[in-house]
Amino acid sequence: MFCYQCEQTFRSDEGAGCAGTKGMCGKDAATADLQDVLLHVCEGLGQYLHHARALGATDAEGDRFLLFAFFTTLTNVNFNAARFVQLIAEAARLRDRARALYERAARAAAKIPENLPGAAVFVPASDMNGLLAQAGEAAIRKDAAIVGEDVIGLRSLVLYGLKGVCAYAHHARVLGEERPEIYAAVEHALDLLAREPKDIEPLLEEALALGRANFVAMEALDAANTGAFGTPQPTQVRVTPVKGKAILVSGHDLKDLHEILEATKDKGINVYTHGELLPAHAYPKLKAYPHLAGNYGGAWQDQQKEFADFPGPIVMTSNCLIEPQARYRGRIFTAGPVGWAGLRHIAEGDFSQVVQAALALPGFPEDVEEKTITIGFGRTAVLGVADKVIEAVKAGQIRHFFLVGGCDGAAPGRNYYSDFADEAPDDTVILTIGCGKYRFNKHDFGTIGELPRLLDMGQCNDAYSALVVATKLAEAFGVGVNELPLSLIVSWFEQKAAAVLLTLLALGVRNVRLGPTLPAFLTPALVNVLVEKFGIQPIGEAKADIAAALARAA
Repeated sequence: MFCYQCEQTFRSDEGAGCAGTKGMCGKDAATADLQDVLLHVCEGLGQYLHHARALGATDAEGDRFLLFAFFTTLTNVNFNAARFVQLIAEAARLRDRARALYERAARAAAKIPENLPGAAVFVPASDMNGLLAQAGEAAIRKDAAIVGEDVIGLRSLVLYGLKGVCAYAHHARVLGEERPEIYAAVEHALDLLAREPKDIEPLLEEALALGRANFVAMEALDAANTGAFGTPQPTQVRVTPVKGKAILVSGHDLKDLHEILEATKDKGINVYTHGELLPAHAYPKLKAYPHLAGNYGGAWQDQQKEFADFPGPIVMTSNCLIEPQARYRGRIFTAGPVGWAGLRHIAEGDFSQVVQAALALPGFPEDVEEKTITIGFGRTAVLGVADKVIEAVKAGQIRHFFLVGGCDGAAPGRNYYSDFADEAPDDTVILTIGCGKYRFNKHDFGTIGELPRLLDMGQCNDAYSALVVATKLAEAFGVGVNELPLSLIVSWFEQKAAAVLLTLLALGVRNVRLGPTLPAFLTPALVNVLVEKFGIQPIGEAKADIAAALARAA
């Protein structure tokens, strides 16, 4: 195996990347290699769909499969090797169908179908051992000695950005929001990767094109979430348990949470959110359920302790799953793209097993003293008070906005983000998205006038909301986004963050501070390109970075 797609990848003086028998995330070598093979077959599927689309022919099932398949390969999503054998077979079936679709479309257009090379003609083995023997053909570094590290790094940037786009688009799709331009962009990127490009410029252009596609995907997801569950509202959320039976729902999937709320209605079971599902409490149609009792625990990397202490079943709806411990292995379920060998998987939205488990388990024996936090400052809530925000800026009451957002993780150095929020001057406002906020979202930051200094805008999936707010404020002030008194302090961990970063770059947002480390797949030469073209900077020391941001804005 070789994998360096996330922040926790192994690093040493000899280089970066997880190899050997198991990665830092817990993914074993067989699963990693099978994921590589799956993506290779998906490249072939993308090739045929790309060429068919150019002739006016599309295959919705093939496109939807690509979103799901790529989602399963994100960090901390699916560790079930057997599941990848099934997905590879399904990808090959759809690829063969896409080839027939393309050939029919070509003949209908009086053209001779091309004989597409590479992944398009790769024949996957029928069993796991055979597939593992083929993994070298699908490895991302298979021709590194020929094309060089910069090309490998840019191919990786495109591939990992593509994973993020697919994850966002899948979340939107399950709620009925699909955009043809997203599928076209996914197919285009796969066709490019399948041709094993060797030049820098086309890869850079593709990365930015994916950034633009990701903006569309995030817009679709925003439309899906608000269309299904209403517009997020500022909401007080209880963060301490109440007495009674309990289910914990983790991940990002609002649809799964809604179905669990429906399945537990009037059954005397309280439902708690965990991790990135915290923002669900702000959606009117979800918070209307009286048994959506509160938020439990913190960010994903603390789950092994928190899940062990939770007295009920746990459902993982998307990333981020860590190897389940024996103390709760028998009461954790997976859903959607998530998987772990031996865990019970929920299919077709039937959560009856989870309900039965909740009724059989003890639940919380007593109420814990009530504590709450405030969330729900999505784009509508913030822009609803835009006039007050603009007045406060013009009056000097608000000197600067800091978007301190992104993923959390277990690596040392992430206290930078809590230090940054705590050290931000009292005349600044902190916007936040993603699970990195768990490091400081229970701190008291006070208010500026009637406006809380900490505005929680939602999941990492809600980055669209932050971009809309920045764009609208720029319009109101008559300046560009880069001229706003706004600095972006982004923590990355996995591939959705890579997609969001590409979106920021594609939209021309400059001077993003990125940490706690820069992605291992970016070579020094590629980092220099990002610095020169986009002003990307690594994080430093919190006080110094705050001072630099304020000095630049002055």
